[in-house]
This record gives sequence, C-alpha cells and structure tokens, in this order.
Amino acid sequence: MAKELSEILVEMGTVTPEHIKRAELYARQNNTTLAEAIVLLGFAKEEQVTSALAKHFSMPYASRENGILNPEREQNLQKIIPEKFARENLVVPLFIEDNTLAVAFYDPSNLFLSDNIRMMAGKEVQPFIASKSQILAVIDSFYGHKNLLDEVVNETGEGKNVASTVSDEDVQIEGGSLDLDRASGSSSQYIKLVNAILKQAISERTSDIHLEMFDERVSLRFRIDGSLYERTPPNKDSVAAIISRIKILSKLDIAEKRLPQDGSFSIKYQNRTIEVRVSVCPAVYGEKLVLRILDRGTGEMNVDKLGFEPEQKKAFLEAANLPHGLIFLTGPTGSGKSTTLNAVLTTIRTPELNFMTLEDPVEYKLAGISQVQVKPQIGLTFAAGLRSFLRQDPDVILVGEVRDNETAEACLKAALTGHLVLSTLHTNDALGAIPRLIDMGMEPFLLSSSLALVAAQRLVRILCPYCKVPYQPDPAMIAKIMNEGHFKPRDVSTWTFYKAVGCPKCVGTGFLGRRAIYEVYRIN
Repeated sequence: MAKELSEILVEMGTVTPEHIKRAELYARQNNTTLAEAIVLLGFAKEEQVTSALAKHFSMPYASRENGILNPEREQNLQKIIPEKFARENLVVPLFIEDNTLAVAFYDPSNLFLSDNIRMMAGKEVQPFIASKSQILAVIDSFYGHKNLLDEVVNETGEGKNVASTVSDEDVQIEGGSLDLDRASGSSSQYIKLVNAILKQAISERTSDIHLEMFDERVSLRFRIDGSLYERTPPNKDSVAAIISRIKILSKLDIAEKRLPQDGSFSIKYQNRTIEVRVSVCPAVYGEKLVLRILDRGTGEMNVDKLGFEPEQKKAFLEAANLPHGLIFLTGPTGSGKSTTLNAVLTTIRTPELNFMTLEDPVEYKLAGISQVQVKPQIGLTFAAGLRSFLRQDPDVILVGEVRDNETAEACLKAALTGHLVLSTLHTNDALGAIPRLIDMGMEPFLLSSSLALVAAQRLVRILCPYCKVPYQPDPAMIAKIMNEGHFKPRDVSTWTFYKAVGCPKCVGTGFLGRRAIYEVYRIN
C-alpha cells in the first residue's frame, strides 16, 4: 500500500508533523492540494515535494539535475505533442523507446490526460513526474519562441484574416470577454493584433511594451532584461485602434486623449496568470502606450536564489528577524526591490506573527499575508493606510515605498512602537538613504535607534549560456576595471572571459535573465 505524502515528507525530514497540520488546514481553507500548500507556506521547496510525490505514486522522478528532464530533440517530439497542448496540460515529451513515449507530468494522477496523449501519439505512455516550474522552463527551452508578431503584423497590413494565426483562446482576459463573438471585420483584426503583441512579449520575457507614434513612423519596443529592443511595429492606421482596445480592457476612458491615464487588467496565458499595468500618456504625435507585464509565475520567492553573498544574506535575515526596527531597500524603478522584500517576507513568515503589506500596486500575491492596495483617489495613501495598520495588531509591516515626509514619519513611529517595518526608497546607494530620511524630517537620534539595515540593489544581465563565446579582452580594460573597483592585484591570465553573441534561445540579445547585486549595511 502506497504511503501518504505527509508520511513520506516527515520520514524524509523535509517537514515536521506540525508543518503538515498547518498545511492541511491551509489546503482545506484555500481549496488546494497538500503538496501545493506545503510549497506556498514555505515549509519545503518544490523539488523536495515533487520527489516525495514520486515515491507516493511509485513513479520515476524527472528533473534537470538528474538529466531525465531533457527532451530528445532528434525524435521530432514537438510534432507528437504540440507546444500549446504541453503548456496547457503541463507535460513534456522526453523520448521514444520501443514504441513507448516517455512523458513528464506535473499531475500524474490525471488518467484522462494520459489516455489523451496515448491516442494523440499512437504509442504507449511511460509517465514521469516533474515540478511545475521545471516543466515550464523546459517547455520554453524545448519549443523555442515563434515570431508570431511579424506574421500577424504583415497579415494585418495586407488585409488578410489573421484568425488562423492567433487563437483568441490563447490569451484570455480575466473578469471579462475578448468580445470576439461580437467583433467582426477590422475590429476583430485589431483584437488579434493586440493578442499577438502580448503573446510575443510574454514569450520573449518582456517586462515592458512601448508603443508610440512619431511624424513618419510607429515604434514598438520590448524591454528585455533591462534593455529596449525594436520589434516589427503595426501600421500607423492601427495604432489608435490598438490603444482603444487596451483602454477598454483596462476600463479607461477611450474618449479622453488629452490627459494621462493609468489602469490594469489580467490575462490567462498558457497556465499562467499575468498582470498587465497600463499607462497612456498624450504626446505630440498621439498617445504613447506603455504596458508593464508582471508574470506571477516567474517571480523568484526564494532568498537563496536572489543573488545575496553569504554575509549579506546573514545580515539581511538577522535584521528581518528582529522584533522591531526599520529596513530600507534602495534602488531605481524596476531593479527588483519588491521581489527581494517579498522573498524576505516569505522566508520569515510564520503563523505566530501578523504580517501586513501596503503596496502600489500589489505585484505578488503572498499566502498567509494581508495585502492592501493603496488608493490615493479615495484617501487611502501610504501614510493613512499605515496609521490604520497600527490598529490591526501587526508584527511585521511592508510599506511599498516611502515617498513623502508623512509616510516616513509614520514608518518611524511604527518602528519605535514595537513593529518591524520594511520599505523602499529611491536613492543612488545604500548609505544615501540616511540623509534622504533626515531630509524627510526624521530626527537623527530617533533614526539611529530604529534603523536596523539599509541596502541598495541593481539588476545585471547574465550572458546566454547557449551562445556565449570565450574571448580575450584588452589588458588595459582589465587593468582599468581592477583599479576602479579597488580589487586586490591578482593573476587574471588563467581566467576565461566570455562575450554575448545572440541566438534563438535569447531572442538574439546575447543575454538570458538577470540577477541582483546588493550593497548591504547592518546598522549597529
């Protein structure tokens, strides 16, 4: 008889019986599985739970680490299981042997899915079990990215029907309809075009989409890993319809073209929920549209993978486990400050403490934490929300950003009255936070007694591992870097340097992903 998952996890030493009780309660209250609850509550890592599930189902475990979750490219597996089916059902074809297709499943208990694959492939199915995050990562790598946007823009410009190119089922608007049943002719074309832009941006790991008009041309750019890249723009006649479509989705006023407008909407795409924040601003040649894409499925909520050096991680977690005090993380917009603070909250979260956050907007939904969205138009500002929080008996408070003297004073009072407060500031470095806070009206003697830690953060791009090539840099450049960085003299002749090239995996940029670098000061 197969052992229960909870029993296996306890025997493995992954969780304690107390963790199991809390996870079972959370699973019942939130209509989720025990495995998902354990991961969401931070009691175990996803790979540990998946490994236990493999023992529970008596099924082989596939991962990138053990080399099994590595599809055979020469066996034409993409034709047997199409990309859309793989993403929607969280499966990956691995290899074919003796008329048996090996498939990695996220949910191996779904017998109907196994039968569907058997009929689709015309082969017997050998199931493996793998984690959701690794399956999605392997799908991205195995199927690659198709340049749908070029095709759709060209077809739209030529007046062709693009319905066969982009299915409206691929991009689903949460809480609303795509209006495709009622749309016809040109309006349907523009809906398809918006879908194609969103799909292409998501597949290329885009953080922001910029669409703007100039005197003679239209510019469409995607920000990938911090840099903007030109993409095939729609024709000039399509821009107004595209912006109107986005305004409708964001519940903005389509007739208002004189004032800036901000809104948001959510989409369901390939088993992921993606938040799209919209900003429309009037410019000389027409409105400029910027979409910020927040993929809830890609946020790394693990402190170990953020990029901290060991001493930095130790200092940050020491400060985060204090009963009271102020922690400030500084850096420019888009440098990952919210991701870092949410990862820290996830790490220190326990049922014994009351956690509350005040954000604009709420970018990550965190299990077991009360999160509040500020709404300045009705008086719910950071300062007003923080004053209300103090009547909610909180232990740990996250304030999205300190923007003014009133918010700074409210944070200081909260820290001085026995609360741990985490927040962000816009300064150029970590120590710049101190004069900035004093300039906001904080008394130096009160700041010195309440400030626990200040840190600064930036994101740096990582060379694509699939196409980077070794090269020998100019010795004068190495000497300049060593001198300016105040590095100790060292022999660099044995080092191997690499440079970016560009390939389909990294969409021709030469870079694949970013990691954070930190400057951390523990105040004593």
